[in-house]
Parts: sequence; C-alpha cells; structure tokens
Amino acid sequence: MEQPNSNYINQLSGDNEEFKAKIIGILKRELPEEVALYQNQIKTKNYKLAAESVHKLKHKVSILGLEKSYYIAEEYEDNLKEQSTILQSEFESILKMMQDFVDKL
Repeated sequence: MEQPNSNYINQLSGDNEEFKAKIIGILKRELPEEVALYQNQIKTKNYKLAAESVHKLKHKVSILGLEKSYYIAEEYEDNLKEQSTILQSEFESILKMMQDFVDKL
C-alpha cells in the first residue's frame, strides 16, 4: 500500500517554512474534525452527507500524495451516493494511515 508523504506540501511551500507550518497546522486541525464528522454520518447511515465528507477528505488524500487512494476515495464517494458502503473498510484504512502520518508531522 502506498504511504502518505509531504512531497506536495514541500513543493507547494518551497523554502517558505512559515507557509509550510500553516499548511501542516491546518491538516492537523481539520483532518480529525472531518474524520469524526464522516464517522458520525456513517454511524447514523446518512450516506448522502457521508459522501460530501468523503469529497472534502479527498483533497487531503491528494495533498498527502496518495494517488491510488484518491481513486478509492472517489469510487467510495460514488458508492455512498448510491447508498452503498462498498470500499468503506479500504477508505477507513486510508484515513487511519493519514491520521497517523499527520500526527507525526
């Protein structure tokens, strides 16, 4: 399985450490909130809102360099729109991996 990385963040921020720190700070603040919201929506079977949360989380998947995982998230989002949880465990594994990585930044 691919691993998250900070290549895109480094590329985006260049030599500007202050900007890099802001991006990392946003990730550290928003990711847990968005994951918790998604998990609550899944728990309550509100798949339409869960699909919207997955859509927002896809951007963080991309920022962390997870190209293959982005496509899984995209397909999972479509599944949720159809009231299907196919790919849920794969997506949640991606979320866990992302959270572990962001916690170490």
